[in-house]
Amino acid sequence: MQSVAETRRTPVSPIAIAVFALVAIVGLYYVKWSPYYHRAFVAASTHSIGHSILTGTASTAEPPSWHAAVNYAVAYGRAIWQALVLGLLLGSAVQTLVPAQWLARLLGQAGFRSVAVGGLLSLPGMMCTCCAAPVVVGLRKREASQGAAVAFWLGNTVLNPATLVFMGFVLGWHWTALRIALGVVLVFGGGWLVDRTASAAERATARARLESLINETSSSSNAFGQWLKLLAKMTLRLLPEYIVLVLLLGAARAWLFPHIGSEVDNSIVWILAFALAGTLFVIPTAGEVPIVQAMLSLGVAAGPAAALLMTLPPISAPSLAMTARSLGGRAIAIIVLMVLAIGVVGGLAAVALHF
Repeated sequence: MQSVAETRRTPVSPIAIAVFALVAIVGLYYVKWSPYYHRAFVAASTHSIGHSILTGTASTAEPPSWHAAVNYAVAYGRAIWQALVLGLLLGSAVQTLVPAQWLARLLGQAGFRSVAVGGLLSLPGMMCTCCAAPVVVGLRKREASQGAAVAFWLGNTVLNPATLVFMGFVLGWHWTALRIALGVVLVFGGGWLVDRTASAAERATARARLESLINETSSSSNAFGQWLKLLAKMTLRLLPEYIVLVLLLGAARAWLFPHIGSEVDNSIVWILAFALAGTLFVIPTAGEVPIVQAMLSLGVAAGPAAALLMTLPPISAPSLAMTARSLGGRAIAIIVLMVLAIGVVGGLAAVALHF
């Protein structure tokens, strides 16, 4: 079988590439880079970046109800809608405006090199798990390896440079160090493990699809029309289930976090419970920082708080639903188990280090 370097290349449209770069750079600057730059000064001067989206100014989550569901969905939607629009734009653009050969060389081959590139490419994105999900779907459609797509997905949230800075100013730099140490393991180790556990048949199938895509002859003259059609298709496919799950989680906050106070101690039961709740719950970018700050102020022990710090951002029930068809059941199961494990390890480390 031909190698990637030997395959026949599809036409490259400089205009399409320029448009993709413009959308990515301008979009990220407007939605992420500029707001977070100014927010860092707020965090440094006030040691806060706002109220916990989980409870607001209250000491407990709102009881389950339609009102609680809508309130949370509205607050969450206001925080992420611009990033979600950008995620959909980039997730569709990466399939239509970027040459397949470029993505194949960067992310197509299963192995640690592609995982490392995927993780590093995620750092400028700084998106929440659900806003990064459409880009993950787009990368997988262009045959990026599962491990590379996973590293890109998790890196956006866990190694978000802005969140790490906020965390240092608000919670303390020891919390940031814990997040970086375990985050590197989760992002790069998780992507590597997903690739390593693929069967020989899965690897052969993925390789065949990659070669077929690279050898595909297609005209780029209608790339922008394809982009708009794909954007509409992805929006209609991903948003309905996403909205429903956000509403359900908003209503179920009080069940996921039935106690937020001094009764939540450093026992393994609470660390496990908070790790599981954090894995399922959905938050905007950096939302874990005020959540953990509020919980610590209410008397929650450091172990469960650290478990939340590690499990709230990387995945959620809505983002898992959005990426399940693209990543596959095996990869999703590995990701969930790794996030849970990292959450528990983070909780135990916080206890051992006397956070």
